[in-house]
Amino acid sequence: MIILIRLCGFLFLFIMFLNIPMGVFGKRVVEIDNYDSDAWLQNVNKNPKKYKLSILLALIEHALVITLTIILFIVFGPPNNIILGILWVPFRMGEGLAQIYDEKNYWRLFNIARQHSVTNGTEKKSLSDSSRKILQTIKHRYIFVGLLWASGTLPFSILLVTYELVPLFIGWLGIVASISLSFGNGIEIVKPNFKVKPYVNFLTAIGGLGAILFEVILGGWLLFYPHITP
Repeated sequence: MIILIRLCGFLFLFIMFLNIPMGVFGKRVVEIDNYDSDAWLQNVNKNPKKYKLSILLALIEHALVITLTIILFIVFGPPNNIILGILWVPFRMGEGLAQIYDEKNYWRLFNIARQHSVTNGTEKKSLSDSSRKILQTIKHRYIFVGLLWASGTLPFSILLVTYELVPLFIGWLGIVASISLSFGNGIEIVKPNFKVKPYVNFLTAIGGLGAILFEVILGGWLLFYPHITP
């Protein structure tokens, strides 16, 4: 069991690490916000091999999210894994599967970028419009995936706090991050043109930072202090 706990810790950290080269090689979701399709397509064409590598790394990352979910379900054991199976596993597995499905949009952008670089006039504008719609789809799905993460991590974090399975501050960090992301992303989905959007963005940013800290600290704890005590 100690090996599985350490493996969970390693996966938490490795999943976080994979996001660095993914961003460096081309998958910068944050930059999608302005939907500057021409700039995005030019960036893809600068180094298409790195962009394809970023898609491959993303697929690995998404698959590891699903793997981590399954292993944690096993590690926690009854009765804790019953709670996880109902309230955590479906959301985190849904998160991983939704992101795997979304990679087809990144591949579509790659194909459009190749055509965009050798065309002009009306056809070039049509390609730009198509890529802009794809970028909007990616951004909306990214928000939805964040909501899935928050919906699954909230009961997981409450479980950590209730049974004191890890130091309490780790569980509370997960609770704060989950609630912040839930409100921020939920408002973004229901009312994307909300008048106080800067405050919503701030709330989402706090939740995003909290999510990173939560998974890094939890991953480090499980890797170096592999003891889950009910």
